Amino acid sequence: MRFFVLIILLYLSPIPIGAQESTALNDSIESITQRIYEYKNEGSFEKSLLEIEKGLQIAASIDDAEAIIDFYNLYARLNIQYNKPINSEIYLKEAREVLNLYKYNNGRALTAILEGYIQAKKNKREDAYKHIDEALKTIDYNDKSVLNLVLFNQALIYFELKDYDKAKVILQKMIPPDHKYEKEYLLASSQLVLARIYAKENNYESANILLDNVLRVAARHKFPRILYGTNTLRYEIANAKEDYYAALLYYKKADSILQKYFNPEIIRKQNEAAYANEAKFLNNVIARMSQDELEQQQKVNISKLTSVLSSALLIIISLLTISLYRNNQIKFKTNDLLLKKNKELQIAKEEAERAMKAKGQFLSTVSHELRTPLYAVTGLTHLLLEEDPKDSQKEHLKSLKFSGEYLLDFINDILQINKIDANKLTAERTLFDLHKTLEDVTFSLSQTAKENKNSIILDMDKNTPKKLIGDPLKLSQILINLVGNALKFTENGKVILLTKLISASDDHYKIHFEVNDDGIGISEEMQKNIFESFSQGSIQINRQYGGTGLGLTIVKSLLSLFDSDIYVKSELGMGSSFYFDLEFQAPDPSEIEEEKTEELEEASLSNLHLLVVEDNKINQVITKKMLAKKGISSDVADNGYEAIKLAKENNYDLILMDIHMPGISGLKATEEIRKFNKTIPIIALTALTLDESTDDFFSSGCNDIITKPFKPDSFYKIIGASILRTGSHA
Repeated sequence: MRFFVLIILLYLSPIPIGAQESTALNDSIESITQRIYEYKNEGSFEKSLLEIEKGLQIAASIDDAEAIIDFYNLYARLNIQYNKPINSEIYLKEAREVLNLYKYNNGRALTAILEGYIQAKKNKREDAYKHIDEALKTIDYNDKSVLNLVLFNQALIYFELKDYDKAKVILQKMIPPDHKYEKEYLLASSQLVLARIYAKENNYESANILLDNVLRVAARHKFPRILYGTNTLRYEIANAKEDYYAALLYYKKADSILQKYFNPEIIRKQNEAAYANEAKFLNNVIARMSQDELEQQQKVNISKLTSVLSSALLIIISLLTISLYRNNQIKFKTNDLLLKKNKELQIAKEEAERAMKAKGQFLSTVSHELRTPLYAVTGLTHLLLEEDPKDSQKEHLKSLKFSGEYLLDFINDILQINKIDANKLTAERTLFDLHKTLEDVTFSLSQTAKENKNSIILDMDKNTPKKLIGDPLKLSQILINLVGNALKFTENGKVILLTKLISASDDHYKIHFEVNDDGIGISEEMQKNIFESFSQGSIQINRQYGGTGLGLTIVKSLLSLFDSDIYVKSELGMGSSFYFDLEFQAPDPSEIEEEKTEELEEASLSNLHLLVVEDNKINQVITKKMLAKKGISSDVADNGYEAIKLAKENNYDLILMDIHMPGISGLKATEEIRKFNKTIPIIALTALTLDESTDDFFSSGCNDIITKPFKPDSFYKIIGASILRTGSHA
């Protein structure tokens, strides 16, 4: 704030504020700066002064600190260039004042090098070199205009200090110089200084060559000071060489330029303008200092008043402190107790989280380890049933198959709940057909319905949209659990799956889903905990109807992914109704494509030749026999390395790739095979654990996944679908 007060006080003029703003708009700092350089170099000292003052007024009105610093430096350069008797340091001092409040590296570099030149003129060598160091450390070397100006003034400092070799090195390197406004003037000036050095070294030939160049540039652009300096130096050289005729000629030319541009009358006017500008500048500085003193006095008065008020306030606070001391002591004790309790609660929370994590890992590990023997149980049972067993054996084998599949469903449920609890599941967003999804759910449970002599009715509101964006897989899981439960607890009845459109907008649909049955019903007391894990209402219900008691827990957990919840209405003997609402995003019309209604017939699996990658010997035998039942021949690889080798040497229709193997994993083996075979279908065989993600399988190059232990129908169906999709079997 002090900075802008300084600027306004320093350059307060009679021009109205509105006029200043208009000037700032119509006459930019850029064009003013360009005119300053033109007037300065063509010998118009007074015009340059007026333009600098004008530029400062505009810079102050728009709070452009960098421009203000540049104009202060131009004040100093102008007076140095024209050898004015006033002190240029006052302008550089004000530039320093602004630089203390505003970071502007190029402005600081130019101020420092000009200060160094003034110190060199006073023959203060050490001070001049310090300013050179400051300028070179501060400057932006990418800004060629400022860089060349700093280098030129550095050479002038060395020249003044009679360090001619250093000056000569800089001037030789910077020719030709580059500058936004005075490229030609710097070129002529730097060559003139270099010519002076050559003349002092009695190298008159080199000096005259440079002076020829200087004369051409100065004459073409009308630089009177350069023309005067050139002819003066040529006079000195001719006089030193005793060529008095040439010396007289150059002297007359120099005198002619002096009389035209720098005669006593012109010098008098320039000095008057310089003194007037200095006086105005100093008066404004004094005014600003007086204002600062006044502000300081006001601050002192305010400080005294503040001291009095502070004393009174201190007395009041002291009295309040005494009265509040006891209360604070009580609060401290209470806070200590709360901190202690919070720490205990935090420790308990961390222990609970560790216990939950350990439980999840334990259940995941157990469920994964159970899959290997279950694969043998379900696989061998299927093979035995396929081999035409005796009637007396069929019942036992069917019971064994049911038990194996029950255990498999139980393990899958546990793993699903663990994944939800561990936040391993997220809601997907894909375009899908809601009608087809609901029809698939009812069709998949049609056989279960027949077993209990039930019927499934799909009742869809005619306003329910067909195409939606959501997660069809998780919606299917929710509905299969609800409809499956309804069928299990209903006999000789019906189960109704209905939908109703609640609301619709341009980008969202809200749909109500409900599953009704006329089964045994649920008591009001048991409805309170029916969504908890392993809860089935009663031990008798569990014994009579079976099941794990995890279905509704999974439903509730899956719905939480969509910020929804499940509700139930039921009475004993009167059936049950489970319902929930879901929001879906409306697809963009351009995203909806007419799907080809093709009936995909099951691929003919006979005559296929597969590669089975499996390290477990029992699993190898079972998988080969299951494939042979469908007329599929196969080779077996015990590990990933052998799988890569066989895949290179043979043509297979499909590869069944076990994921967890010693050596390299199935995923790594798949990646290696994909390097030389991009098209062969590869199906991952895995017992999914808590930490595994299906995204890893697909990114490695797998086309599909079969979860172990698998049901035979699903096993053959996935193989057939992969063959159809890739067209790898003729």
